[in-house]
Formats: sequence, C-alpha cells, structure tokens
Amino acid sequence: MHEQPSVLTALVSALREGSIEVVDLTSPLSSSTPVIQLPPQFGQTAVFELEEISRYDDRGPAWYWNNFRSGEHTGTHFDAPNHWVTGKDLADVASVPAHRLIGPAAVLDFTAEAAKDPDFLVEVAHVKAWEEHNGPLPEGGWLLLRTGWDARSHSQEAFLNADENGPHTPGLSPECARWVAEESPVIGLGVETVGTDAGRGHSFEPAFPCHSYLMGSDKYGLTQLRNLAELPATGAVVIAGPLPIVAGSGSPARVLALVERS
Repeated sequence: MHEQPSVLTALVSALREGSIEVVDLTSPLSSSTPVIQLPPQFGQTAVFELEEISRYDDRGPAWYWNNFRSGEHTGTHFDAPNHWVTGKDLADVASVPAHRLIGPAAVLDFTAEAAKDPDFLVEVAHVKAWEEHNGPLPEGGWLLLRTGWDARSHSQEAFLNADENGPHTPGLSPECARWVAEESPVIGLGVETVGTDAGRGHSFEPAFPCHSYLMGSDKYGLTQLRNLAELPATGAVVIAGPLPIVAGSGSPARVLALVERS
C-alpha cells in the first residue's frame, strides 16, 4: 500500500513538471532602477550602487564580490508598518512574521483605465465589482494592482511621469485605501508604480493615504512589481522576500508568484 505524497512533495513535483510556474514579479536592481523623488526640502533615497571588492585579481584571486549601497525603498521593495508615522510603534521589517510573507493574490487589472488617464484612481466600487465576478478578496492575501506601469520602468522620467504639478501615476483613492486597510481581509497592497500611493497622493487627505492607512493597520506594501500580466485574477500565491533588516522600515525584495498551469 502506497502512502499519498505529502503536500510539499506534491508541490516540488509540480514545480519540476511545470504544472506550477514560478513567475518573477521583481524588477532587476541596478543603478538605473527608478527611485522616488521627494521635494528638495526632504531627505532622498539612494540610487542603488555596487562597489567592487575584488574580481579574480590581486584583491582576491579566486573570487568576485561587491559591497552595495541602496535605500530600503529602492526598486521592488517591501514596506513595513514602521515606515509611516501611523505605524511607528508597529513592526520593523525584521519583525514581520515569516508566515505573513506568503499569501494568495487577487489581481485587479486597470491597465486600460491607466492608459487613458495616468491619474486614474481605484475606488471601492471597482473592488466590489471585481469581487462580484471573482469572489471575495483573499483572507491574509495581497491585493495586486495591475496598471501596465511596469512597461515604463526603463526610464526614470517615464516611470515617475512628473510635471510642474508633481507625478502622475495611478493608484487607490483615499477612501479605497482606507477600506483596503481597515475593512478588507488582505494583509497588503502590491503595485507596479514607484510607491503604493498614486502620484497625486501628496495632495490627498490624508496625504499618502495608502501609506497612512496600511501602515497604521499593521499591513504592508509591495512596489515596483512587474509581470502581473502573467498572473490570473485569482489563484496565484505570492512569496515576498525582504531582507530582515533590524530596525529597518523596509527592504528591497525578491517577489515571486506560484501559478498553477493546466
């Protein structure tokens, strides 16, 4: 009598056979990775930099390695609750429970709307309409906002899409941000843009409502995702891997999705 394979054995077999695909949602991290730009009176995040230690030379004949410098919130990254003043007494990135880094995904596609209007805002009614067709948002999962913005990641200028009035990128309305943070069952929001807030978020009430509401509700953010077009509306599982930086407010992250293929 043969025992049934364990869940983990079945998972490994499915990965090997390709019935479960691993989709990389992470933007490559380099000195050309777009970074957020704040008004000049505020501190600025660092562009990613590599400093060569040795490369098979007299500094180290058999090995190549580097030091790197980066902002916590550079490139594809994870926002911990203590990133915002509303969550200042909550978890740093090293204290986020590991089991909360893995969860199901709901992918909401607003690519067409964002193409017509870069300032497009998702309202609670949009999410409710999605739920009517796809079922409720997943408990302990991620709401991933697909807008097609990852196609702009080759250029700092195109990615930030700023003019004299500030950046113009899609996101959640203030009321939708509050609802996702305080009433929905998800643990976080993932976006393709430079930050979880819409480009106009600085002028909303409260300012930067996704940060304010999500962090204050002990929830998380994932930004600068890509390849969301390869995910189904439901059924994918997201694995977020930030560095556990003690006292850190966030970290560059490798974000993967497991997708079952027929």
